[in-house]
Amino acid sequence: MKRLLALITLTISSTQLFGAKPNFVFIFADDMGWTGTSVEMIPGDSRTKSDYYHTPNLEKLASMGMRFSASYAPAAMCTPSRAAVLTGKTPAEIHITSPESGLGSPVHKMRPPRQLQEFPESETSIAEALKPAGYASAYFGKWHLGEGNPGQHGFDVHDGSTSNDTPANSGPDNPKDIFGINERGIAFMRENVEANRPFYLQLFHYAVHGPTATKAESETHFGELSKGERHKDSAFAGMTWDLDVSIGSVMAELERLNIADNTYVIFMSDNGGPSNPRFGPLNNAPLNMGKTTLYEGGIRVPFIVKGPGISANSHSRESVTGCDLFPTFCEWAGVKVAHKIEGKSLASLLTSKSQSIDREGVPLLFHFPHYFYGPNAVPSTAIIAGNLKLIKFWESNSYKLFNLDEDLGEKNDLAETHPEKLKELVAVMNNRLRSVNAQLPIVNPDYDPNAPLPERPGSRWRGQGTRPGGGRPGGPGIAN
Repeated sequence: MKRLLALITLTISSTQLFGAKPNFVFIFADDMGWTGTSVEMIPGDSRTKSDYYHTPNLEKLASMGMRFSASYAPAAMCTPSRAAVLTGKTPAEIHITSPESGLGSPVHKMRPPRQLQEFPESETSIAEALKPAGYASAYFGKWHLGEGNPGQHGFDVHDGSTSNDTPANSGPDNPKDIFGINERGIAFMRENVEANRPFYLQLFHYAVHGPTATKAESETHFGELSKGERHKDSAFAGMTWDLDVSIGSVMAELERLNIADNTYVIFMSDNGGPSNPRFGPLNNAPLNMGKTTLYEGGIRVPFIVKGPGISANSHSRESVTGCDLFPTFCEWAGVKVAHKIEGKSLASLLTSKSQSIDREGVPLLFHFPHYFYGPNAVPSTAIIAGNLKLIKFWESNSYKLFNLDEDLGEKNDLAETHPEKLKELVAVMNNRLRSVNAQLPIVNPDYDPNAPLPERPGSRWRGQGTRPGGGRPGGPGIAN
């Protein structure tokens, strides 16, 4: 199996070899914000759920497992997040940090680096890691990691090299292929239960990414309900409801197959909800900004896990990331990971054997050295160290510092009032970027503020770009 044995040492414990291995169902939503469900991500705080969308099956999942109130997608956009959850490595290390080439244009003050356009076959995916332990694996839904396909990365069954586009088999009764993805996933589960084989199933949905699509009856239902102050779009509410219905179907099938007690169900989103109205109707309050930015609205996402040993209706405030899933799945499957990755196993946290994760002083890293569409999607880097978050803006070589425990909405910048802490965290950020050989933007020698705005090829946003914000060009970067 290509270079797997050279990249990773796998040790299968005798307990897992001769006992019942757990199954995994990993459900990944697209563009679902932290407040995009009816689950309070901080129990007792109504601000942390939608005031209009209704997701009873996710509520049920949370009541049966653990919800995380400080869970982060590895990136503020889909492609880098997908690469990270598949490998347990930060996008900065994989060198996939944007959904597009991200090369910029003369109108941009910085010249972004040239990132990878294909998910490297040299990387070890979770499907490849679990295969020696006897797992069947399937990837249904959105791939969006280049021209390759999940089969080249260890998945036995998959939908092929799917992109960001809504699948052709979608329609009035199958918006965004929500129910088609489900049907294929359920068939895969049945097949492997019959074969008495453990399985790893990924349901990577296109919903709730725009353009909005929902069943007519779902939109009608929400059109008859009172709108919220933050969320008002009945079609988007219907699409969210449709996705939740599909999740309920998977949970019901696990019960019917009599494997619910030995199956981990994981729900997460690939990035925060959009705050640019061209990308969707979301309002991420009380979080700041949204998708494409490294503010909380762009990276903090819903995350719920149910499974063996996880207490019902439990809750964690620990900061975790999608990179933590790879080592968690490996630990549950009895697979030891010997190669270096970003993520840390959440297994002890989920079973309440510990209340925190020892990251050995290494903060969470989020790196976006590119431009995208909208004035706030500019080259930036962030780290989260305990309750503190530092964001660097490469154009202006400036920083913002926030205490997330006291300032969830990132309204109080502490950079000027805490210069020593700022200096300390800047050094930590620089070390983090060096440690993963992160690609950095540089000052654009061809910068022309009057140059034409870039267009996104083949996009419905053609000609609707926005000039980036002001500020002096960024500094010299980080010395090697």
